[in-house]
Amino acid sequence: MNWIKLEHLLLKAQPDRAVTTAPALDHARLCEQALRLAAGLKALGVRQMAVHLEDAAELAVALLGAWRAGVSVLLPSDLQPQTRQRWSNDVDLWLTDQPGDTHLGGFQQPPLNAAALDLDQCRLSLCTSGSSGEPKRIEKNLRQLANEVEALEQLWGTDLGPACIIGSVATQHIYGLLFRVLWPLCAGRPFVRRQLAFPEDLQRASREHPAFAWVASPALLKRMGDNLDWPALSAVRRVFSSGGALPVEAAQSLHERLGQWPTEIFGSSETGGIAWRQGAGLWQPFADVTLTQDSDGALLIASPYLPDGHVEQTADSARIAVDGRFELLGRLDRIVKLEEKRISLPMLEQALTAHEWVSEARLGVVKENRASLGALLVLSETGLHALRNLGRRSLTEQLRQHLSQHCEALALPRRWRLLRHLPLNAQGKLPQADVDALLLAPRPKAPEVLEQVESDGEWSLQLAVPPDLAYFSGHFPKAPVLPGVVQVDWALSLGRQLMNLPEKFAGMEVLKFQQLVRPGDEIQLHLRFDAVRGKLYFAYRNETATCSSGRILLEAAHA
Repeated sequence: MNWIKLEHLLLKAQPDRAVTTAPALDHARLCEQALRLAAGLKALGVRQMAVHLEDAAELAVALLGAWRAGVSVLLPSDLQPQTRQRWSNDVDLWLTDQPGDTHLGGFQQPPLNAAALDLDQCRLSLCTSGSSGEPKRIEKNLRQLANEVEALEQLWGTDLGPACIIGSVATQHIYGLLFRVLWPLCAGRPFVRRQLAFPEDLQRASREHPAFAWVASPALLKRMGDNLDWPALSAVRRVFSSGGALPVEAAQSLHERLGQWPTEIFGSSETGGIAWRQGAGLWQPFADVTLTQDSDGALLIASPYLPDGHVEQTADSARIAVDGRFELLGRLDRIVKLEEKRISLPMLEQALTAHEWVSEARLGVVKENRASLGALLVLSETGLHALRNLGRRSLTEQLRQHLSQHCEALALPRRWRLLRHLPLNAQGKLPQADVDALLLAPRPKAPEVLEQVESDGEWSLQLAVPPDLAYFSGHFPKAPVLPGVVQVDWALSLGRQLMNLPEKFAGMEVLKFQQLVRPGDEIQLHLRFDAVRGKLYFAYRNETATCSSGRILLEAAHA
């Protein structure tokens, strides 16, 4: 292939060099558009701008034009209101395809002269989530990006040849930006403009090109089923996967259908590419990437894709083999990935506790058929009032709606557990493993016993009614009330734990239900067993009145 260095892409226009199709764009037209944009940005005095464009070719124009004009580029991860507000003071304009923002088509000035780009002065900021929960801005210069695309070409350029690059991942993030835009631009490989989110779209695009390669995510690759034309797709030059773990079964299936293992890329926005592998073996570091570990076993990265002399601390635990390859052992922080999206649990917890209904929140991943987030919540008094008067479903739906202003739909919790308090350990902490276990556990069916006192064979128990009691869902969904049959069952069950009661249930007498028992209530249960009559007397009271009372008739099993 006719390689052009990243910093030389605007030096000499090549009209015979295809950039993309549908609509077609050649290298000469790309240069003209980028240099017109550069002139317009210069005229406006822009120094920093945010760019969010779905079209990969338009993103290429925007990046090259901005860098030629000496403008630093911020790539926000999305265009949600909170994201715009967060970065609005850092940029002079937003270049997007959304109404009300600046558009590429608005720049029609005579183009600036062609020139080489400055590897150290051209800058790019990527946005992601830091371990603190606050979105993190990661600075890159053109030299780091150039080093990485040249390393990719050294590794796989011969295999790819003239393949058209077809992608299912967004170009706002480092993986998509490098593999779908910058690398093919330098190599002279055409690329598909749009992100293709479905296997059928990927197949349709692949059929339009005699040679093609995929830049995909595990989310897409594991959804590629039997209904595709696998013999035709097996012409794919290489399948790249990054952004999360590709399940072994999905990799194996692709190997069987395509005759090749997908090439998995391990890296991050902070580090760029770290390593790659095919199959379930160890990870092979990229050339010139140096790996060490800290005392916790977390990987430390030194790389030409990082600033000179900088060693990046990761939260990835690993075991490094003697030959330098390594096995990943899991994350050490609280940034999780769902469908290859990085999600900061602390940031979402902070957003939840900003709602007046929530006092405390802890989030975790529920790993069942499809991994999703779950939330442990301690409700405020206002939240408890809402639960009692609106019901659980309405409460959680309104909290999801509140959270949707801060995150994508993928990050909205699908499982909720409402607690009286977070179950902190002796060190005052709640380990993530405990969070995940609570999310997997069924909703409670028994009360929480706060205190129990015995006097002359009679028991008084102080009970807390769990706000998330399973029985509330059906009794009643919009106004949860503790069912009378459950109150009887609790009295008998607790009585059996505390006293030597006959085994056989024989009936009930004089049942009275006078006051409603609601989620989060604290009530006192008084138990007395009359052995002569075989009757267990019970009474539930709140602070002011009796809620219910009655007698449970019991007989010996042989009676």
